[in-house]
Amino acid sequence: MSIQKVGVVGFGQMGSGIAQVCAMAGFDVLAREIDQKFIDGGMKRIDGSLARVVKSGKLSEEDAKTARGRIRGTTSLAEFKDRDLVIEAVIEVIEPKKEVFAELDRVCPPATIFTSNTSSLPIIEIAAATKRPDRFAGLHFFNPPVVMQLVEIVKALTTSDATIEALRAFVTKLGHQPVVCKDSPGFIVNRLMVPIMLEAVRALENGVATVEDIDKAVKLGLRHPMGPFELIDYTGVDINYHVANVFFEEFRDPRWAPPALLKRMYLAGQLGVKTGKGFYEYDEQGKRKS
Repeated sequence: MSIQKVGVVGFGQMGSGIAQVCAMAGFDVLAREIDQKFIDGGMKRIDGSLARVVKSGKLSEEDAKTARGRIRGTTSLAEFKDRDLVIEAVIEVIEPKKEVFAELDRVCPPATIFTSNTSSLPIIEIAAATKRPDRFAGLHFFNPPVVMQLVEIVKALTTSDATIEALRAFVTKLGHQPVVCKDSPGFIVNRLMVPIMLEAVRALENGVATVEDIDKAVKLGLRHPMGPFELIDYTGVDINYHVANVFFEEFRDPRWAPPALLKRMYLAGQLGVKTGKGFYEYDEQGKRKS
C-alpha cells in the first residue's frame, strides 16, 4: 500500500523526532498527546531541531517551514481514522501500549499499518491487542531520529511480508536505512549494546574504575561515539532499567538483570539528562556540567 498520512502517538523526545523526520520527507503527520501542553512541548522541540538543521545547511528555511506545516497535534485518537500508518512512541511499558492500540484498532480502517517504536518489548504481545496482527510490526528508530539513520523493522510471527515491504519502502523514503529482524528481545542493536551498558554499571559498582574512565576507555578503546554512562544518561536511566527487566524476564539469566545501582537511581528519579542528574549532572539545556 502507499503510505501518505502518518500518525505518531506520543510526542515526547522520540515521538517529536519521528514526526519531524516524516514531515521532512513529505508525509502528512498527525501527532497525539494526552494534554495540549505536551503537544506544545513537542512542537517547540521540533522548531529548535529544524533551526539546527537549517543552520547546518542541510535544509533551506523555506523547506523547514514547509515541513513544520505538515505537522499538527491532537489529544484525540479518533482523529487517526484517516491515517495510513501509525507509529506508537509512548512509555516503554507494555500495558499502555496495548491500550493505545486497542483503541486505534476501533478507529482506524483495516488497511492501516500499526507499528511500535519499542526498543525491547515483544511485538507479538502488543499486536495481540488488535485484530490486525498481520499488519503490525516494530519500527524502532534511534535517538535522535533526525540524526540516527538506522531503523529496525521488526517482523513478528504474524506480520505479513507485504507489511514488511511497505515499511521498508517507507523507511527508505525517509532517507533512513532499514534492517529487518525477527521479534526477539532487544532486536539487533540493543541485543548487542545492553550487555555492555549493564556490565559497565557492574564494573562501577565493583570499583573497577570511575564513570569518567570507563566512558573514556570505551570511546577510545572500542571507538564508540559515546561511553556507556553517557548513553544511559542520554537515553534515560528509566528506559534502560525497563529494558533490562524485559531481557531478564525473557532469558532468566542474571547477566541481564538490572544492577542494583541502576534500580536505585531509577527509584530516586535520577534518570539522566531529562532530570538533570544521572551518572553525570546536566544544566537546564541538557549540557553536561564540568
